[in-house]
Amino acid sequence: MNERRLLAVFAHPDDESYRPGGTLALLAQRGVRVHLLTATRGEAGSCGDPPLCRPEELPTVREQELRCACAALGIEPPHILGYQDGHLSEVDPEQLITHILDVVQQVRPQVMLTFGPDGLSGHPDHVAIGQCVAEAFRRTEDVAALYTVAVPRSFAERLGMKRIRPVPDEVIALTVDVSPVWEAKLAAIRCHATQLSSSPIMRASVEQQRLFLETEYFVRAALRHPDPDFEFLRGVL
Repeated sequence: MNERRLLAVFAHPDDESYRPGGTLALLAQRGVRVHLLTATRGEAGSCGDPPLCRPEELPTVREQELRCACAALGIEPPHILGYQDGHLSEVDPEQLITHILDVVQQVRPQVMLTFGPDGLSGHPDHVAIGQCVAEAFRRTEDVAALYTVAVPRSFAERLGMKRIRPVPDEVIALTVDVSPVWEAKLAAIRCHATQLSSSPIMRASVEQQRLFLETEYFVRAALRHPDPDFEFLRGVL
């Protein structure tokens, strides 16, 4: 089998760590080359409380945090497009799709991972990047499968996850226990130091953090090749 490669595409630094970070770390540990494309530098985010930097420094600081997170997860250094945070929905979709396809051509992944149609939380940037990745997938014949991060409805209701837009349990294609790489996932989240004060779960007990973050869920949005070699997510995990 050829080298296994996955390209995850998200909107902001820290999108890669909270929901899919453990899965990315597991894949990397098990021989998959995991690449990350991030559309913005997260300059609309928090500087921290108390502030860790000045607002004008935040894009540079968050890029450094993103690189730290990738190293913690054991994945490749990120590709960063540098679009304006909070304005992806205003970007010409053709331009963004072209940039995504450029990275696809460079990386040549068998699998892509992104946000679903509702952006998981409804954030316009999440929705925009998910839509553009889905279209990029449709335009390339070489990527075998497209997965999206998700939270099943039963899980969201049980934990009272009000900010998440869950999906029906039956559409979850992949459920991943990331406890073997819990420390790597937590280290990656902590790399995003400027954002920790705005994340309620990171102020919770370790038990609560594990309850919310130790299992990761994915929808298989599209499958082009049924060959099991291309479905390495299921085989590796």
